[in-house]
Amino acid sequence: MIIVMENGAREESITKVVEKLEENGFSIHLSQGVERTIIGAVGDKSRLADLSIEAMSSVDRVIGILAPYKLASREFKSDNTIIQLGDVNIGGDEIQIMAGPCAIESREQALEIADIVKRSGAKIMRGGAFKPRTSPYAFQGLGEEGLKILREAGEAYGLKIITEVMEPGNVELVAHYSDILQIGARNMQNFPLLKEVARFDKPVLIKRGLSATIEEWIMAAEYVLNGGNNKVMLCERGIRTFETYTRNTLDLSAVVVAKQLTHLPVIVDPSHGTGKWKIVGPMALAAVTAGADGLIIEVHPRPSEALCDGSQSLTEENFNKLLINIKKVANAVDREAVQ
Repeated sequence: MIIVMENGAREESITKVVEKLEENGFSIHLSQGVERTIIGAVGDKSRLADLSIEAMSSVDRVIGILAPYKLASREFKSDNTIIQLGDVNIGGDEIQIMAGPCAIESREQALEIADIVKRSGAKIMRGGAFKPRTSPYAFQGLGEEGLKILREAGEAYGLKIITEVMEPGNVELVAHYSDILQIGARNMQNFPLLKEVARFDKPVLIKRGLSATIEEWIMAAEYVLNGGNNKVMLCERGIRTFETYTRNTLDLSAVVVAKQLTHLPVIVDPSHGTGKWKIVGPMALAAVTAGADGLIIEVHPRPSEALCDGSQSLTEENFNKLLINIKKVANAVDREAVQ
């Protein structure tokens, strides 16, 4: 439920409401605006009748949230969440580009791609150190060595780093090197992992599962929010359908729906969503039109030599051409893009 405090409610009144709710087993999430404070209370709503919250000082009204996801809903927070990461804002007017290889293959490769990303104007570099692969014989990533290389590349070129964390026991390790923690599609409902990343003060990007509904996707974000981490963003990366021409079916309607239902930033991954580099560009532009707050795009200087996902990776030339078009589309929908 949501407790809306009156305009200009004193801190003392807010504290009393919070304390009463906590004493009765509710977990509290505060959203303090310039004029109003909203208290999100998660717990057994059957106990509310005995608490008389609406009778307490400076309480304007109590609203029940109908959606199964409470903290992620627009009912809880009407304004868009903007995640601040140094000089990078995710969820604001500027569309953020997260670019880089599917996997970190070597120090030389990572530094070469970081240079490409930096010169393009993008501010976030992506790259996998731990790779969940369908085949046990496929390249699994460099592990901690890959994390060290990513960190070095990021620091050398002034880029933020996003990489995937696959298991609860590795969260602290990955968080030490990475600026953003990525939850992959196959781990979207790995609830111990979601609870663990909630403990760290790092932005978390949650990719939609292969066959997940939009509600299930948002509920995964709810786990992280409920754990105390409000720096959560959703990522549409394609779902499994009967179509086999593309790697997945990129569901851009989910971007629109997620933006309507939640206050969280929504990112789109057209690389994994299509699996074919020639389709990445058009779908990236469509994603911007649909309201995406950012894009994850795979870039590799020599896609034919990539150890994984070369078929969906853009060359430097194609990546820079795409960025020019992204800027044009962004301007058309009153957004900003990389310079």
